[in-house]
Amino acid sequence: MRLLIVIVCYKVVDLTISCLHSLSREVALLPGVKVAVCENGTGGDAFERLERVINENGWGSWVELTSVMPNRGFTGGNNHLLEPAMQAEDKPEYLLLLNADTEIYAGALHELLKFMDEHPRVGIAGSQLLWPDGGIGPSPFQFEGIVSQLNHGLRLGIVRKLLRRWIDAPDKSRTGPVDWVSGACMIIRREVMEKIGTLDEGYFTYFDDIDYCLNARRAGYEVWYVTTSKVMHLEGASTQVKYSSDDKPLPRRAGYWFDARRRFFLKNYGAIYAALCDAAFITGLALWGIRRRIQRKRDEFPQSFLTDAIRHSVFLNGFKIPEVENPAMPKTSVQPRLANGAI
Repeated sequence: MRLLIVIVCYKVVDLTISCLHSLSREVALLPGVKVAVCENGTGGDAFERLERVINENGWGSWVELTSVMPNRGFTGGNNHLLEPAMQAEDKPEYLLLLNADTEIYAGALHELLKFMDEHPRVGIAGSQLLWPDGGIGPSPFQFEGIVSQLNHGLRLGIVRKLLRRWIDAPDKSRTGPVDWVSGACMIIRREVMEKIGTLDEGYFTYFDDIDYCLNARRAGYEVWYVTTSKVMHLEGASTQVKYSSDDKPLPRRAGYWFDARRRFFLKNYGAIYAALCDAAFITGLALWGIRRRIQRKRDEFPQSFLTDAIRHSVFLNGFKIPEVENPAMPKTSVQPRLANGAI
């Protein structure tokens, strides 16, 4: 198999269908491309709706649909599709993690595959993510650290200028090597997954993409950002985790986001560094809160963000690497259901 595209659907059936429609135009032009979709514990008639659309459009030759219950998060849902693919006789040359809340622009898959073929030292590459209005999304990124955590909370222009070397994101208008790319559209060379494994399910959701890119780089592979491959992304459609808003207050950030953050720093950098990152993050948020009140600025963070940052920090939770709790509760063993079509 040339390419396996994996999509996890959780409470976004309509968006998943739109994503498949955008893929159908591209798959028809590229031999050896298959799509695997996991209906990830939405419940109700979600599986049946997806199955009906696949059958009505005649997509069964290139789409395989399965379901799990309860929701296993981004990592578990993707691994439900990745693990069998990596054990199959016809292993895919490349694997593409693709969010359900995306739509592929014309030529996006071709450009990613062409780039990977021409750059054998690159283990992971990410597409240029675009907002629905055409603006460029946040990917790619630099790795997180003490300085960037302070800046995230502080949001002070003069400090940002002084720390620019350590915190500025890569140029989003150019193709080039980067620290990490968003898992919303991330192509992975099979050899990378054979070497470092599938996603770390200890994260549940969030921080798994930065963790995976870090592990790939430590294993000797390059990570690149490819601007010729363009993908439209509706950020946070499944989780409702938002990073920006025009006027309305941002909703409270889910606890599993903070726990995944803590896991990332403890797992990859150790207790002392994780504590310094938490201290920098909390200090920045506290100083922002004071400045915001003095200057009567609108709060740019989710509700109770400082309180939650403290509550989920290593200072109150210790230095054991956490397994992020699945809010869908309890872990059960469920046989997957298969729709028409096989990979």
